[in-house]
Amino acid sequence: MTLPESAPVLSPFPLDVGALRGELLAWFDRAGRELPWRVGPEGARDPYRVWVAEILLQQTQVVRGRMYYERFLEAFPTVQALAAAPQDAVLKAWEGCGYYARARNLHRAAGIVAGRGFPQAYADWLALPGVGPYTAAAVSSLALNERRAVNDGNVRRVLSRLYAEAQPSEPWVQQRADALLDPARPGAWNEAVMDLGATVCVPKSPACDRCPVSAHCAAYRLGRPSDFPAPKVRAPVREVRAVALLIGDAEQAVLEKRQGTLLGGLFGLPLEEVAEGETPRAALARLQTRLGAKLGEHLGTVTHGMTHRRLTVEVYRAEADLPRQPVTGAALSRLDHKALDVWRQRQAGLFGTAAQPEVGRRI
Repeated sequence: MTLPESAPVLSPFPLDVGALRGELLAWFDRAGRELPWRVGPEGARDPYRVWVAEILLQQTQVVRGRMYYERFLEAFPTVQALAAAPQDAVLKAWEGCGYYARARNLHRAAGIVAGRGFPQAYADWLALPGVGPYTAAAVSSLALNERRAVNDGNVRRVLSRLYAEAQPSEPWVQQRADALLDPARPGAWNEAVMDLGATVCVPKSPACDRCPVSAHCAAYRLGRPSDFPAPKVRAPVREVRAVALLIGDAEQAVLEKRQGTLLGGLFGLPLEEVAEGETPRAALARLQTRLGAKLGEHLGTVTHGMTHRRLTVEVYRAEADLPRQPVTGAALSRLDHKALDVWRQRQAGLFGTAAQPEVGRRI
């Protein structure tokens, strides 16, 4: 809902910071989530576990992220194990989490930490590859008890409602977060605000009746907490079309190493993007020529959403005198898993069922 221009930009009610801190921390002590990265005493969490969790959860909800986190920690239980692993193994363990640049940067940073030891301050964490202000604040406060306030989506929503600020900018959120941070328990405070946003002060239908600080919340007292913050203006989604060739089958196939920031380092089916102004047939011919491939049947169409992009890929069988490799051990994107599922379902005779992927026409 878009708020009227007259909506307040500062809290119309006085905020008792001391009472707010006490009530939220008391709630957190009673009801804080038990999470696998919250290992160690308050303010002295295991820095490796906190670091991996914060990187992984940047684009993944805790419910799903917990499974990925435990799988990753099983593969690399220490920073030394992560640093010593080949990048392909790290990407394989990260499979399904998306935004693979995070895994590549985490691997690079692990090499630095394994040689120098864990950073002992916010600025040192911030100097590592892939570590931004949020992650540096989270790890330094949770593992070192440093007085650094975190600023993420949960914090933004909680503070927007506390102050009835419809359009909270990043500097505004950081300024308010810094002001509210409990100096005696900075790590616990950060965890408490994030837990409140994740479990009570949720985006839709916030559970204000269970909120430990609703008495301090301007949006609640105005009677319209769901109006805050106002929806962000989303960037338009770019539609991308491509063609891909399956040379082999779902067990052994020709795979190529992806390049670029989104999927760089992963393996996948040979793929060619349809350029603006050209036909899919032209992209398919270019891909065939590059591989020396003989085109076979059209298997189907798969779609995959990425950051501000939606990919639509036509998948074809093909034959070529090229080396194949085991699919199981390769780090594949979700897009390529979907493409291989087209073949699996074709082989299993599942076309025509409710579970089938979208099937496109031949180009």
